[in-house]
Amino acid sequence: MSDFPLAPGDEEGPAVISPPGWFSRAVAVEPESRFVEVEGTKVHYLRWGDPSKPGLLLVHGNGAHARWWSFVAPFLAREYSVAAIDVTGMGDSGWRERYTIETFAEEQIAVCEDAGFFDCEEPPIIVGHSFGGFITILTGALYGERLAGTVIVDSPVNPPDRPGGPPNREFRPHRIYSTLEAAMGRFRLAPPQPCENRYITDYIARHSLKQVPNPEGGEGWTWKFDPAIWQRFNIGDMGARLAATRCRIAIMRGEFSVLLPSEIGEYMFNLLGRAAPVIEIPQARHHVMLDQPLAFVAALRALLADWDHSAPSRKIVKGPLPSPFENHG
Repeated sequence: MSDFPLAPGDEEGPAVISPPGWFSRAVAVEPESRFVEVEGTKVHYLRWGDPSKPGLLLVHGNGAHARWWSFVAPFLAREYSVAAIDVTGMGDSGWRERYTIETFAEEQIAVCEDAGFFDCEEPPIIVGHSFGGFITILTGALYGERLAGTVIVDSPVNPPDRPGGPPNREFRPHRIYSTLEAAMGRFRLAPPQPCENRYITDYIARHSLKQVPNPEGGEGWTWKFDPAIWQRFNIGDMGARLAATRCRIAIMRGEFSVLLPSEIGEYMFNLLGRAAPVIEIPQARHHVMLDQPLAFVAALRALLADWDHSAPSRKIVKGPLPSPFENHG
């Protein structure tokens, strides 16, 4: 799918185009589609499983959507009431005039409330991938006392000498494609990487598009996400917010991730007082659930089962809560 260099000693295998049985069975489990309003904008989310079970919220990355979790959520719904959010400006949620990471954190809590997660005796857990992990770090700092834990999946908190954060992109309107096939052919992962599981990227690409009027006549296809999201956007001090986490937390990373290599995992481990696990998913790059979906599910279920049967460590540093009014950009 790209010319991105492979990990040392690793060769990209042949693309797997036909979906295996487990994938077909998972995506055939159609979730409930719901909306909740946050600061005047509709937030869409999907929900699987028994609403009486403990809550588990899944949060996608930059430019993505809730369907990135459609082949993962049914496995987790055996033990949890699972929701997957479309953060505003992405997926089937509404668009805003301006976006802030604090508003995205509010949206996470609003979905947890609307899905009834706080009605359960056990507080909810939030799992965030990539940019969704950055949002989840802030949610754990601001609202962690309401949560049972957060899981940050390949979301790098870099040291001061290694800049990071969301892309600084020039605003350009989306192109409109005449056919769904033409649009899907333009789908790319960001950051670019190979992915052998073509059946997954095809599924995600299809759900990343919407029909719109074509200026050349008839209907066309374009991307769902708002291209203006990153205008004047400030991610804030993620290091301070990670250290201020007020609930259990775990870090997951892909073995060959270019965004969260082992040294960044060690840096985050130290920020958390060397008391939170950093879990490596073998043979995965940044898009962990695309590269190794079943290994990711197994690791996440094992972690959550351990949290269900063990007491939290008291070693994690509890720093002061960052003000929700700072770093709006």
